[in-house]
Amino acid sequence: MTSQPSLAKQDSHSGDPGEAPSGDGLKAGLKNRHLSMIAIGGVIGAGLFVGSGAGIAAAGPAILISYALVGAMVVLVMRMLGEMAAANPTSGSFSEYADRALGRWAGFSIGWLYWFFWVVVLAVEATAGADILEGWIPAVPQWGWALIVMVVLTATNLVSVGSYGEFEFWFAGIKVVAIGAFVVIGLLAVFGVLPGSDNPGAGFAHLTDTGGFFPHGPGAILTGVLMVVFSFMGSEIVTLAAGESEDPQRAVTKATNSVIWRIGIFYLGSIFVVLTLLPWNTESIEKDGSYIAALNSIGIPHAGQVMNVIVLTAVLSCLNSGLYTASRMAFSLGKRGDAPKAFAKTTPGGVPRAAILGSVVFGFVAVFFNYKWPDTVFAFLLNSSGAVALFVWLVICFTQLKMRGIILREAPEKLVVKMWLFPALTWATIGMITFVLVYMLFDDSGREQVLLSLLVAALVIGIAVVRERRRLRSAA
Repeated sequence: MTSQPSLAKQDSHSGDPGEAPSGDGLKAGLKNRHLSMIAIGGVIGAGLFVGSGAGIAAAGPAILISYALVGAMVVLVMRMLGEMAAANPTSGSFSEYADRALGRWAGFSIGWLYWFFWVVVLAVEATAGADILEGWIPAVPQWGWALIVMVVLTATNLVSVGSYGEFEFWFAGIKVVAIGAFVVIGLLAVFGVLPGSDNPGAGFAHLTDTGGFFPHGPGAILTGVLMVVFSFMGSEIVTLAAGESEDPQRAVTKATNSVIWRIGIFYLGSIFVVLTLLPWNTESIEKDGSYIAALNSIGIPHAGQVMNVIVLTAVLSCLNSGLYTASRMAFSLGKRGDAPKAFAKTTPGGVPRAAILGSVVFGFVAVFFNYKWPDTVFAFLLNSSGAVALFVWLVICFTQLKMRGIILREAPEKLVVKMWLFPALTWATIGMITFVLVYMLFDDSGREQVLLSLLVAALVIGIAVVRERRRLRSAA
C-alpha cells in the first residue's frame, strides 16, 4: 500500500538502545531479562492451572495429544510471527503487519478485536483474583479486591514500561519455578523415589490402566483441543513488548527459538506428571483441580493453599500483561489513525497514558457487568471474544504469506528468523486453525463462542471497510 512507509522506516527505535524518542514515542525500557521472562511466562496462563482438570475428564490420558496438537499449532504461528517481528519489531506487532500486507481494514479489524479480547480478560482475571483474596481476607468484599487489584496494576503500568517489566519478571518467575518444581517432584514420586511420598509410584501405568489411553475414543482428542486451545493465548505478547526492549531483534529471535521447549515442559510436562501420578478419572482432579489433586497424592501439606498462591500469581501476571498488551495495541491503532489520537500520545517517560486508561476503563466496566449481569451482558462479552485467539492466529498466517515477499524485496538482511518449509507449513497451519473453527460450530460448548465472535468480527470489519472508503473518497 502506498500509504505505508517502507520496512526500513517502520522500526520503532533509532539511535542508542534505551533512548526514549522525544515527544510521542515509546521508550526502550525493557531489559533482556524482562523479555526472556515475559517470553517464558507468556505461555503460562491461569487457564493451565484451573482448566486442565476439565480437559482431563473429557479426554482422559489422550488430552496429552490435544495439548501436543495445539502446542504444535502455536509453535508454527509463533515462528511466523517471529519472522515478521525480528525484521520489524513494533508495538502493534501482527496488527501493523496485517495493515501492511493485507490492507488497512485487516490491521484495523484484528487490532481492535485483539484489544477487545484483552480488556475482557482483564475483567475475568480481576474477578478470579478477587475470589482468591476474599477467601483469605473476607472482610473486604470481592468487588473491593477486584478494584484494588486493577488499581495497583494500572498504577504500575502508568509509572513506566520498566515497572511493568519488573512486575512481570517476578510474576512469571514464580510461575516458572513452581511448575519446574512440580514436574521434578512429580516425576520423582511417579518412579517411587521421592522420600516421604504418599503416592505408590506406579510409573507410567496410570496412562493405560483405566480404560486405556483413549477411554472416550480418539474423537475426544478434538474435544480436548477445544478445551485447551485458549489457555495458550499470550504467546504473542513478547513480540509486542520487543518494540520497547534494548535489543528487539535478539529478544524476538530468542523467544521464537525457545517456544518449543517452553510448551513441552510447562504444558505437556506438567500434565504428563498429573496423569502418571493419578488415574485420569480420579474425582479430585476435576473437583479440586489437577495440580492440587496431584500434590495431595504426593502428600504435600496445604496443597490447596500452595496452589491458590500460584494461581493468584498467574492471575496477576495475566492482568499485568493484559493491560500492557491492550494499551500497546491501542497506542499502535492511535498512531495509525485507527483510534483516538490521544492514544498515540506518550508521557516524557514513554508511557501511553491515555491508551492505558482507556483500556482499564473498559476493563472496569466489564468487571461491573460481571457482578451486575453475569449471565447476560458479561456472558455475551465473554463468548463474543472467545474465538478471537484463533482469528488472530489465522491473520498472522495470511499476513506472513505476503510479508515474506515484502521483507525479501525491501530488506532481505532482516530475515534472520525463517518459517520452516515455507509456504507449505504456513498453509498447513491455516488448515489446522480453520478445522478447529469449523469443528467448534458442531460442538455444543463451542458453537456460541464462534458465532458471537464472528458476529463481532463482521461488525468491526464492516466499520473498517466503511472508514477506508471514506478515507479514499476524501483523498480523491
